Amino acid sequence: MRIGVPREVKNNEFRVAITPAGVKDLVTEGHEVYVETDAGAGSSISNEDYEGAGATILPTADETWERAGIVLKVKEPVAEEFHRFREDLTLFTYLHLAANRDLTEELCKRNVTSIAYETVQLPNGSLPLLAPMSEVAGRLAPLAGASTLLKPNGGRGVLMGGVPGTHAADVVVIGGGVAGANAIAMAVGMHANVTVLDTNLNRLREIDELYAGRVRTVASNVLEVEQAVTNADLVIGAVLVPGAKAPTLVSNDLVSKMRPGAVLVDISVDQGGCFEDSRPTTHADPTFLVHDAVFYCVSNMPGAVPRTSTFALTNATLPYIKAVAAAGFDAAVERLPQLSSGLNTRDGKVTYEPVRTAHGL
Repeated sequence: MRIGVPREVKNNEFRVAITPAGVKDLVTEGHEVYVETDAGAGSSISNEDYEGAGATILPTADETWERAGIVLKVKEPVAEEFHRFREDLTLFTYLHLAANRDLTEELCKRNVTSIAYETVQLPNGSLPLLAPMSEVAGRLAPLAGASTLLKPNGGRGVLMGGVPGTHAADVVVIGGGVAGANAIAMAVGMHANVTVLDTNLNRLREIDELYAGRVRTVASNVLEVEQAVTNADLVIGAVLVPGAKAPTLVSNDLVSKMRPGAVLVDISVDQGGCFEDSRPTTHADPTFLVHDAVFYCVSNMPGAVPRTSTFALTNATLPYIKAVAAAGFDAAVERLPQLSSGLNTRDGKVTYEPVRTAHGL
């Protein structure tokens, strides 16, 4: 199989879809790997590193896409990449199609077989290819929030852990899944006062036991969300419905009742966001104001730590990439049935129910 790895083009996106170690495994199994020149530079991986692992370096994105039967990416393609889609192409990347009708329609129109990392799901409900980036984004969220809380950055001027004799920041995490759990761990480590809201009582019991009561656990409902958010210095939205648009849990009206300079970090913005006023931002321009609150909605948060993210991503995706490359998607699904939920478009049709529902297709 011919596998292409183009350079990412989104704003401040420095990750790359595979490491040299991953390339070495694929080449050893008889596949050809084509990497666009400097695709790994942002992750401190040189062209020579890839060549040493057996990859061929190509000068342009057009040539990299054209030679490949499978294209590996990190972020969803943007409009400038749509012209490279074709019928015999398999695309394996994060897609987040429920929040992106234009991309969904382009993939269908050009009959691309697209597999979304974020919708590959194990029988126990876990998302093995989304988990590593959820871990990274979750750990970054309190750091981004702490920075945004600084007065020069528009925040309330609150130090996360305070100092003796002062109040620590009140941090609310909505969602206790993988991203939420990692956000909690970092916020607790920064000595903030942490409250987590989730609808899963068993998950709340686990968090309570893990932190021995250090974290306040609250069953999520409309009233509890309103009370927690209104009194928060920092709100982290970490709600996920696999492959579907995130539910809106914090309204514009609720934001108007927050403390001036309070910060909201929306980890789920890739899936449309769980705050009513969320819209994707970039690392170059990460925040915007709603009423007197500051929104941080960077849609590729893990891109800020690309070396960590690239290696974590390859660790998770490589077994699936090898399976698809070895014998094609259909045979790979027989070996790894969880791949079936990763299929989002094929033969001009949407094949993943939450995406179909989101766009009425």
